[in-house]
Amino acid sequence: MTVRTLTCQVESVEDLTPDVFRVILEGRAEAIAHAPGQYLELELQPDTWVPFSIACAETGDGRLELHIQHWPERTHSARLRELLTHRNRLSVRLPNGECTLPAGRPEPLLLIAAGTGFAQIKAIVEAALTENPDREISIWWAVRERRDLYAETLAQEWALRYSNVALHAVVETPEAALESLPGIHWHTGRIDEVLADVLGGEPGSLVGREIYLAGSPGMVYACVDTLAPLGLAEHQVHSDVFSYAPRVPFLPLPEGDPAQAPLMPGESES
Repeated sequence: MTVRTLTCQVESVEDLTPDVFRVILEGRAEAIAHAPGQYLELELQPDTWVPFSIACAETGDGRLELHIQHWPERTHSARLRELLTHRNRLSVRLPNGECTLPAGRPEPLLLIAAGTGFAQIKAIVEAALTENPDREISIWWAVRERRDLYAETLAQEWALRYSNVALHAVVETPEAALESLPGIHWHTGRIDEVLADVLGGEPGSLVGREIYLAGSPGMVYACVDTLAPLGLAEHQVHSDVFSYAPRVPFLPLPEGDPAQAPLMPGESES
């Protein structure tokens, strides 16, 4: 799709947690068309555009949903909150991003998100279930604290409504024991370490899956490195990080690979 610049109406701004708020924008349906997994850019001031994942699948109703983390100490975050609160219209550029869910594909999905990376995963889940309610989907959502699961109820509803959807909530620093809840598999620790523990004990757990990662470069590549020994192939994993923060080599080199050895004085990399 061609990237377009347009003006959208701010329909609502809703606090989901003290740190995360949801924004609903309205625009012409044909102008805001996008693929599940893409993002838009909001203009904060002339020549300053900030990207946000579109947190909804395309429905044709002319609405866009964003999940925004608010950092009061960051200038851009404070400016954005001010704009959304006091202005009725904003300039946006969309659609952006190649990390999208193709239509008509049946492969099981492994979706891994950290924090507000859930916004991108939400759009992918909505599109996948609309097209094929029986598609196997495994969602792993990592947060620092339990309260950061700002859309826990929605994700739990997916798992309860669809037997083919599994929800894994990974809380890095729980303040208390996590109560048992229907539809939610609780885990404690870092997402990459939890994935190693759980999926590492399931031979063939990655075979035939399409994998989407949404988070910081550090989180994404930590997960790639964790999944690599389980048979991860580069073609089956997708993330916006691979475009704006590429890594060479993409997959970690095997231990003992000569390419890992440091160069000796006088040696060349060529």
